Amino acid sequence: MARFLLKRLFSATLTLFAVSVLTFLMFFALPRDPVSSICSKNCNPERLERVRDDLGLNDPLISQYAGYMKGIVTGRDLGSAQGGRCDAPCLGWSYVTNEAVSDTIARVLPVTLSIVIPAAILWLLLGVGLGMVSALRRGTWLDRLAIGFSLTGASLQLYFVGAVLLLVFVYNLRLLPVPSYTSIFDNPAKWASGLVLAWVALAFLFSAIYARLSRAQMLETLSEDFVRTARAKGLAKPKVYGRHALRAAITPVVTIAGLDVGGALGGTVITETTFGIQGLGRTAVDAVRSGDLPTIMATVLIAAVFVVLANVLVDLLYATIDPRVRLR
Repeated sequence: MARFLLKRLFSATLTLFAVSVLTFLMFFALPRDPVSSICSKNCNPERLERVRDDLGLNDPLISQYAGYMKGIVTGRDLGSAQGGRCDAPCLGWSYVTNEAVSDTIARVLPVTLSIVIPAAILWLLLGVGLGMVSALRRGTWLDRLAIGFSLTGASLQLYFVGAVLLLVFVYNLRLLPVPSYTSIFDNPAKWASGLVLAWVALAFLFSAIYARLSRAQMLETLSEDFVRTARAKGLAKPKVYGRHALRAAITPVVTIAGLDVGGALGGTVITETTFGIQGLGRTAVDAVRSGDLPTIMATVLIAAVFVVLANVLVDLLYATIDPRVRLR
């Protein structure tokens, strides 16, 4: 197991390295000059050149990349024009907001985590549970209810569901406050009430997908020979379904869940925009609109980290569910 984990971690490290190089080249090799975001239109060429020297933009591209990666690991001195010393993980200096990018990320990342993690727990429990019950009660009213729920969720869009939830529970019934973020450590009740509509919207749409997938996989697994053999041996139904069938049926669900959660942690743009919450996704969009290159690069790298870590976790879960994976 240790060897399997080391191989996956090595592969993840190479992937992140490649993403960091491509992201750096994509944004720092573009002809767009970040000096124009700092210096006013009245700056003469000499002043522009001095600013470029202060920012290190006249250094070779490899030196700039090495300095950027060193800042992530150990921190670096950004100079007086960029706020002085930047402690690790230093993600650069935003020329638009005039603050360290790491400070921006530290402010908005907990918001995205607070939206995605509880919503993921809800959609996995609801979706997988409903799909399994539907498969085990095939042809009953529970099965038809689950199919109807899945079709409804698959047919709707997040911005529509979010708008309906806001209209009903916030503006008409006034049962909930306007969505906002409060740290769970400051006020857990306000934290939950401010984000519950985002959780419900995400959980409703994603659980519909997982219900369909879980039902299809469970039905396929129940027709396999090893399940019939377990029944023929006289094993109790909970053991047949829980220990044998569920373990085989859950594998594709784990794959999709890892990708969905990893991608969502990289930025729930539509969710944050619909409910007016400033998280990582909206921050990335705002950075693109304003041409804030360091912030764009930081959000891309963080999104890549989440996706890669989610894939590593999926591989570990695979190895736990199916030991044969460790031999690959």
